[in-house]
Amino acid sequence: MSFFGFGQSADIDIVLNDAETRKKAEHKSEDGRKDKYFLFYDGETVSGKVNVTLKYPGKRLEHNGIKIEFIGQIELYYDRGNHHEFVSLVKDLARPGELTQSQTFDFEFTHVEKPYESYTGQNVKLRYFLRATVARRLNDISKELDIVVHTLSTYPELNSSIKMEVGIEDCLHIEFEYNKSKYHLKDVIVGKIYFLLVRIKIKHMEIDIIKRETTGTGPNVYHENDTIAKYEIMDGAPVRGESIPIRLFLAGYEMTPTMRDINKKFSVRYYLNLVLIDEEERRYFKQQEVTLWRKGDIVRKSMSHQAAIASQRFEGSYNPERSQSQNNAEDDDS
Repeated sequence: MSFFGFGQSADIDIVLNDAETRKKAEHKSEDGRKDKYFLFYDGETVSGKVNVTLKYPGKRLEHNGIKIEFIGQIELYYDRGNHHEFVSLVKDLARPGELTQSQTFDFEFTHVEKPYESYTGQNVKLRYFLRATVARRLNDISKELDIVVHTLSTYPELNSSIKMEVGIEDCLHIEFEYNKSKYHLKDVIVGKIYFLLVRIKIKHMEIDIIKRETTGTGPNVYHENDTIAKYEIMDGAPVRGESIPIRLFLAGYEMTPTMRDINKKFSVRYYLNLVLIDEEERRYFKQQEVTLWRKGDIVRKSMSHQAAIASQRFEGSYNPERSQSQNNAEDDDS
């Protein structure tokens, strides 16, 4: 009776159990539009309900089973239609049979492994989603719900500074230093540029943050460079012995953590690019890779509180009772 569209059909809705309280995160879609999605972390349980609502009350809906899947997949744009799944979990909600009325099914995926961060790039997309399906003989009825996954890291124990020299023999010799080689996404890059020898007329100097996305393997490797930020260091000619400070705040830019060889499909790396332009429009540059990582909000608060205590102790004004009251006030504000 389902021929020519005259039979029963249904609408599917997926509702998470903690939808009212779960935090959301902005994520960019393929077309560049930003939407908000429910935010999850590695190891968190994903649970909720699947509502199957019959379109025509009183009519039966025959089906070959109802299921829900939790999927993590990578799609390379040059190989569209060929999805690489690195997480694939299935829960059967109903055996083959028929529905005579609208019905709700509970589901739970316990402590789900979500090893990589959600990512939408120039040539690749990594997404996590739930897909509920009512299987039918001719055409399945399905609904998808995307979620966003963030990967959190602990503070790197070894985080040495970066010191490099760049120059042209008998014309230019500069040293630049960055305070760290690993930065969290809301960190500040602090550094200095030293001019040891200047015999060319420099008119402009800047630091760029470059994101390099590498996709594919073998002959099908694609590199996509995107300049995330431009920070002007100086406008005008420097003199020998001059030292120029750098403070570059990362929080205002859209960046992800560094991703290396994700599922052997793609990588995302970040570079600090020091650019000098002389009066004849010649460009001199030096690149240095830096590692970016994501820090959790709770960790950041406790670390900022510890930093405040350390500062008070250094100044000799540390008061434990006052510090505790400040901490309680911070918790109330959040």
